[in-house]
Amino acid sequence: QVQLVESGGGLVQAGESLRLSCAASGRTFSTYAMGWFRQAPGKERQFVAATIWSRSSTYYADSVKGRFIISRDNAKNTVYLQMNSLKPEDTAVYYCAAAKTPLVLSKAQGYDYWGQGTQVTVSS
Repeated sequence: QVQLVESGGGLVQAGESLRLSCAASGRTFSTYAMGWFRQAPGKERQFVAATIWSRSSTYYADSVKGRFIISRDNAKNTVYLQMNSLKPEDTAVYYCAAAKTPLVLSKAQGYDYWGQGTQVTVSS
């Protein structure tokens, strides 16, 4: 039983930064992987970034490499997505997800728990 709650979304201008938070509650395990996905209207859900909770390994979609950083605060059971140099094409609802075991981190179907999403809008 894991619950995920995203926060930190909002409206920003192109080139600015935003940090999203994903607070996890309930029982979690060190083997869990945490991921961020996003979905724009009329488009498929897209992988953004992921990390394995007990490790320092991180993974990013090509579209966000060099701009976004996924990190975590173990004491707070919280995962963050620092988004820098935001572009209008980053506009989407961003979802936090957790996977019991790492399979293919970029595939949404591999995740077991999902948050409700937080809207990020980047104006041009």
